[in-house]
Amino acid sequence: MAVTIQIPTALRNFTDRQREVQVEAATAGAAIAGLAQAYPDLKPHLYQEGGTELRSFINVFVGETNIKKLKGLDTPLPDGETIMLVPAIAGGLC
Repeated sequence: MAVTIQIPTALRNFTDRQREVQVEAATAGAAIAGLAQAYPDLKPHLYQEGGTELRSFINVFVGETNIKKLKGLDTPLPDGETIMLVPAIAGGLC
């Protein structure tokens, strides 16, 4: 099943400036793994050391719902689904 991953601006340097990347995947975890396989320089920005757990500041949305509120990386994706990577952004005045 083909799914589309929307890439945030902060991570596009690692995806050849692509805004969207299509991968074959049935779950959110397989989609992210497919993205990391296609763009190996992106993997350390997505996964904690060891490469199996997403970094805590990386959020993955299916529609408007964070997969953390669904089945996590096991969240099923229908063919043609679009998912969005959203890294948490910190900042502000001290």
